[in-house]
Amino acid sequence: MRQLEVDQLTLRYGTTLVQQNLSFGVERGSIFIIMGPSGCGKSTVMRCLSGLLAPAAGEVRLAGDSLWGVSSTQRTALMRRQGVMYQSGALWSGMTLADNVALPLTQYSALSPRQIRELAECKLALVGLGGFGDYYPSEISGGMRKRVGVARAMALDPDVLFFDEPSAGLDPLSARRLDELIVQLRDSLNTTMILVTHELDSILAIGDDSVFLDPQQKTMLATGSPRWLRDHAAVPLVRAFLRRGEP
Repeated sequence: MRQLEVDQLTLRYGTTLVQQNLSFGVERGSIFIIMGPSGCGKSTVMRCLSGLLAPAAGEVRLAGDSLWGVSSTQRTALMRRQGVMYQSGALWSGMTLADNVALPLTQYSALSPRQIRELAECKLALVGLGGFGDYYPSEISGGMRKRVGVARAMALDPDVLFFDEPSAGLDPLSARRLDELIVQLRDSLNTTMILVTHELDSILAIGDDSVFLDPQQKTMLATGSPRWLRDHAAVPLVRAFLRRGEP
C-alpha cells in the first residue's frame, strides 16, 4: 500500500519555477530517496511533502488523505503523523537531549511529565543513546547529535520520517552507522523513510525506491530502485549520477 502519493506536483518560489509535473508514489515501509544534482529542488520537494510549503499545482496524499486540499487545522493533524530530521539536527543547545526529544510530546500530548521523560528516554534508547538523556548537545559528537534528531522526529510515533541530507558533515563511518540505524528503525517500526540526499553510498546501500530530479528541465527524469536505475535507466544523466567514480 502506498503511504504517500504525489500527483502532477508543481513547486514555485514566487515566479521562479523549482520543479513541475512530479508524479510518484512511496510504498509503506520503504526507504525512498529524493535525489538529483545540487540545486534541483530536493529539499523544496521535501518541504511540500511534509506540509511546510504549499504547491503551485498538484496534489499530495498521505495514506489517501489530501495534504493540501484541506483546512490548515486538518493539515496540522496530518503533519503530526510525520516527523522530520533536519540536516543540522536542529537541537536546542540549552536543553538536555531528553528535553529536546520530549519537546513534541510536551507540545502535542496530554502525558504527564514523568511519562514524557520515560518516552524520551525510550526514543533515545532506540537510536543507541540510552543513558544520555541528561547530556547537552555540546557534550556529544556530530553523529550522536544526528541520532538525537532522529529520536526527536520519532517522538510522536509518525507514519513517515523525513531526513534532509542526514549524512551531511559526517565521516564515512558515522554516515554508514546512521544508514544502518535508518534501516533498523524501518525494519523494527515499519515506518516509511523519505531521504533527501546526494550521498551515493547511502543512495545505493539503503534506497528501496527513488525519484531523480533534474535542475535543467525542472522535472523528474526517472523513478525506481536506485540500483536498477544505475544499470538500466533510459536517461544517461541518471546513470552517470549513480555511477560517479566508476570507469
